[in-house]
Amino acid sequence: MASREHGASAVTAPARGAELVRRLLPTLPESPGVYRMLGARGEVLYVGKAKSLRRRVAAYARPEGLPARLRRMVALTRAMEFVTTGSEVEALLLEANLIKRFRPPFNIVLRDDKSFPYIVLDLRHEFPRIGKHRGAREPGCEYFGPFASAGAVNEALNALLRAFPLRNCPDSVYAHRSRPCLQYQIKRCSAPCVGRISREDYARLVRDVRAFLSGRSDSVKARLQREMHAAAEALAFERAAALRDRIRALAHIQARQGIHARHLRDADVVAVAREAGAACVQVFFYRDGHNWGNRAHYPAHAGEAEEGEILGAFLAQFYDSRPPPPLVLVSHELPEAELLAQALSARAGRRVQLVRPRRGERRQLLELALDNAKSALARQLGERERHGRLLAELARRFDLPRTPRRIEVFDNSHIHGRHAIGAMVVATPEGFERRAYRLFRIDTTELAPGDDYAMMRQVLRRRFTKLLREDPARAGDGWPDLVLLDGGAGQLAAARGVLAELGIDGVALLAMAKGPERERGEERFFLPDRPPLVLDRHDPVLYLCQRLRDEAHRFAVDSHRRRRSRGLVRSRLDEIPGIGPKRKRALLHHFGSARAVEEASVKDLEAVPGISRRVARTIYAHLHEGGSP
Repeated sequence: MASREHGASAVTAPARGAELVRRLLPTLPESPGVYRMLGARGEVLYVGKAKSLRRRVAAYARPEGLPARLRRMVALTRAMEFVTTGSEVEALLLEANLIKRFRPPFNIVLRDDKSFPYIVLDLRHEFPRIGKHRGAREPGCEYFGPFASAGAVNEALNALLRAFPLRNCPDSVYAHRSRPCLQYQIKRCSAPCVGRISREDYARLVRDVRAFLSGRSDSVKARLQREMHAAAEALAFERAAALRDRIRALAHIQARQGIHARHLRDADVVAVAREAGAACVQVFFYRDGHNWGNRAHYPAHAGEAEEGEILGAFLAQFYDSRPPPPLVLVSHELPEAELLAQALSARAGRRVQLVRPRRGERRQLLELALDNAKSALARQLGERERHGRLLAELARRFDLPRTPRRIEVFDNSHIHGRHAIGAMVVATPEGFERRAYRLFRIDTTELAPGDDYAMMRQVLRRRFTKLLREDPARAGDGWPDLVLLDGGAGQLAAARGVLAELGIDGVALLAMAKGPERERGEERFFLPDRPPLVLDRHDPVLYLCQRLRDEAHRFAVDSHRRRRSRGLVRSRLDEIPGIGPKRKRALLHHFGSARAVEEASVKDLEAVPGISRRVARTIYAHLHEGGSP
C-alpha cells in the first residue's frame, strides 16, 4: 500500500476542536488518505477515510452543521493524524484496519472478530487426515468452509466420518498405533494406521470427501447407490449394508444444513436489523451449494447510523482479516457500494460482487437472514433490558451511589501458592467484556505459601496503579464503578487497604463469600463498615452475583491449569540430563506432546532426529523413574 505520514501529523498546541481543524486545513493535501482524531490523552476518537483529505476534514471546521454525536467528537478532539494513500480503495482498507486496531468510540466497530473454523484435508500424508482448523493456512492442505461455529464444524465432521471413515488423529498418534482405536470400533475410521484399508480404497474415500465438500454431493450419492445395488445383486450384503449406511449419513448431512441454495455456489448472505439504538448483522455462509450455518454480530456505536452505513462499516472490517467470497448478498443499499466492492476485490485478488437481490431464490435467502437478524436483535434487547434492571436492583440492594456501568471481578487460583494466577473479568450492561479480561502472574517469592490476602493485595495494587498512571482524571471508561471480590471480610480488608494506600476513593467494594457449608445460595456479602448481608436464595441479584463470581473463577482456574501444565511439561523434560532446548523441541515436534514422549519406547525415541540410542535410554529411564527400557 502506497502511504506515508503527512507532515502535519500531530498537533500538540492547546487548540480545540474546530479551531484545530481550521489551523490544519492549509497544510492538508487534496489526495486520498485516512485521518485520526485524538483526544486529550492521545486516545483515538475516530478514524475516517477521504477521497480528498482537505475537503473531507473541512467539514469538521463547521461543527454546527454536524449531527450531535459528531459535534461532541469535534469538541473532544485535541490532535489529528493523517496518512496519505495511493487511492481511495487503499484508504478504505487502511481505515477498516485501523478501526479494528483502535476500536474508536465514534466509529461503528465490529466487536466480535473471532476467526471462523474450517474443515481441513491434509494432503501431505499418504493417508490424508481430515480435521478442524482455525488460523493461518498451510501449503499442501485443502480447506472447506468457513463454518459459523465450532459446533457446526464438529457436527459436520462427525457426520462426514460416518460416511467417509478417514482418520482424524494427528500424525504423532497415527505413527505409534499398533492396533485400531475406538474410532475404528464405532466405524468412524478405516484404520489405515494398522493396514485395515488399502491405499487405493483410502484414496477413493478422499476423492469422495473432496467431491462432496466441493458441491458435487449428488454425483457422489448416485455412484454410491449404484455400487450398493451392484453389491446386493452380487450377494455381497455386508458391503451393500456399509454403502447403505454411508448414503444415509450423506442424507443426514444435507438434512441438517437446513435451507440450501441450488443455484448459489460461494456466497455470504449479510442482513442488518436496527432498533432502539442497537444493531444486529446476520451472516449466512454458503459454500459450494452447502449452507455452513450463520452467526450474529452486534456492532458497537451503531446508534445513530442508518442500516446501509452500518452494513458498509461491518463488511469492511469483517473481511479485513478473512477472504471474501466472490458474491456477497446484502439487505440494504450501501453508501459506497462500488468503492467497497473494489476494496474487497483488491483484498481477495479476484472480483467480488456486492448485490442486493430483488426477487427469486437470492431474495428468499436474504429474507431468511433478515428475519434471523430481527429475531436475534429482539432477544439481545430483551436480555439487555433485563440485565439493566438487575444492575439497578444490585445498586439499590447494596446502597451503591449509582448503577454500575463497569464491574471488575477478581479471583486468585493456586495450589499451595504454586503457579499463582490473579484473574480479572469485566462486566458491563451489555454482558461480559472478554477483551477487557486480564491475568496477573503473582510473584510469590516473598509471600507466605497460600497467603490469599497478600496475593489479592498484589493484584489490586498492580491493577489500580496502572489505572492511576494511564487515566488519573478518570476521563475514560476503564475505571470500575464496582469491584467484586471472591472472598470474605479478609479480602475486603485487603482491597480497602490497597485503595487507601493509593489514595483512591469513589470505587465501591463488595466481597462475596460462600456460606458456612459452602452451599450455593447461602453466600454472604461483605460491604465496608456494614454487617454481612445474606440474600434470599431465589433473589435475581444473587444469581447475577453468582454468574459474575463463577465467570471469574472459571477464568482464573483455566488460566492456572494452563500455566501449571506448561510448568509440568518444562519440569519433566528439562530435568533430563543432556536434554537442552534443541532436543526438547525435536521431541515435542516429533511426538506432539509431553505425554506422547512419556509413552514412547526407546526405539520410538531413537527415531527422533538428534536423539542417539544412549540419549533415548536416558530419556526413557528418567521418565519411567529408572525403569528398564
